[in-house]
Amino acid sequence: MEKEWTSLGVRPSLAGRLKEAGLTEPAPVQAAAIPVMLEGLDVCVRSHTGSGKTLAYLLPALQRIETDKPELQALVMAPTQELAMQIVREAERFGGPEGVRVQQLIGGASVSRQIDGLKRKPHLAVGTPGRLHELLKMRKLKLHGTKLVVLDEADQMFALGSTKELEAVLDAVSGDRQLAFFSATLPPETSALAERLMREPVRIDPAPESRLPGSIRHYAVRAERRAQFDTAKRLLHALRPSSALIFFDQTDQIAHWEARLRYEGFAAGALYGDADKLTRSQTLDRLRDGRLRIVLTTDVAARGIDIPELELVVSLGVPTDAERYIHRAGRTGRMGREGTVVSLVDPRDWPRVGKLMRKLGIAIGERELYGGQLIDPSERKRDAHSRPAAGKPAARRAEMQPVKPAEEAGEKGAGAEAANAAARHRAAVSRPESRAGKGNSSRRERELDRKNKGAPRWLKAKWESERQSTK
Repeated sequence: MEKEWTSLGVRPSLAGRLKEAGLTEPAPVQAAAIPVMLEGLDVCVRSHTGSGKTLAYLLPALQRIETDKPELQALVMAPTQELAMQIVREAERFGGPEGVRVQQLIGGASVSRQIDGLKRKPHLAVGTPGRLHELLKMRKLKLHGTKLVVLDEADQMFALGSTKELEAVLDAVSGDRQLAFFSATLPPETSALAERLMREPVRIDPAPESRLPGSIRHYAVRAERRAQFDTAKRLLHALRPSSALIFFDQTDQIAHWEARLRYEGFAAGALYGDADKLTRSQTLDRLRDGRLRIVLTTDVAARGIDIPELELVVSLGVPTDAERYIHRAGRTGRMGREGTVVSLVDPRDWPRVGKLMRKLGIAIGERELYGGQLIDPSERKRDAHSRPAAGKPAARRAEMQPVKPAEEAGEKGAGAEAANAAARHRAAVSRPESRAGKGNSSRRERELDRKNKGAPRWLKAKWESERQSTK
């Protein structure tokens, strides 16, 4: 509630807007990080994707900004355009009413417009390393008044080789600045860099034993590489997700899969790392509003994407390192929502599944597609064992039924066929012989015998007595 936000040090006006947005109480990472950041200390935060990291640093940043000073006071760096724009939207949503001016500085957007935006003296900037470095070299970005620098998805920026640009930006900031690293994973090399760049950082890890949300279900399906498209198609039919991401290790198959999925009737699109900003933004907007159901992408392109209602993540193969799996799986199950992650694994790579489970401390259940459903293989085996008893041929089941005595059954027990046969016979014996004589009569009798061959023994005896009485 509002009181709980204010107990962390969040000012009442911001706490009120959080309540209006439906955020009645802080998430664990927010409760741990906000007080420390408000003190001005360097922090290194690890928390799983979708846990609320963005507001954990944005709220302290917005609160510490002095809106009467016309200078850039806080800078947030993100590895991708999409993540940067998501941060911009959140900053404008909560900071705009507080009088905070926000400027995006991302690659793929117009540099001249960004320069014009910087002339309006924003208080907070959100950008990607490459564009920030470019603006610094052009002497259009002034960071002398910046007192807070945040690196969101810090490990990915270092993995993408942005260390040089990062250090150039940090060198342009005053020495007494506050530095914060936020990420779902903090590999040893990232932690070592934090030690070098930070001053006695406070390490925050709200759930060290849990690297992924507990609301996510993890499954693995055996599928040879050449059969992965058909397996993925059957999976989509079985689970019928409203939205799904399919992860590829390389981009060379994405266009082919996109075309095939569209041919099969799926609303599919692609998200490439080198696509222009407008195309990428339109693809994500179409996925969010339901015009697309499936987006094919890579790890880099999907880093930090926030699609709250995403139901399914499909990974083609098992990632070779746990961090990549965390970031793929973390696209779903955000902020406590349920989600499903299915890895399509070549049988030769199956041992990787066990290694991943041990490293992450999660359970990845083996599943298979059977009867249009994603099931546990043991269920199919049990079904196969029980089927012969439950599904015997009709003739065999008839043999197993007890037979009623003929006297007890009567004409009703003999059934409609016997009754019809009796009626045909009575009509035949009461009919006068034709002029054709005995030859025709004997033929008629043989025909009746043939037709009535299957009648009950008691009925045949009755017919015989009737035939004898008419002679």
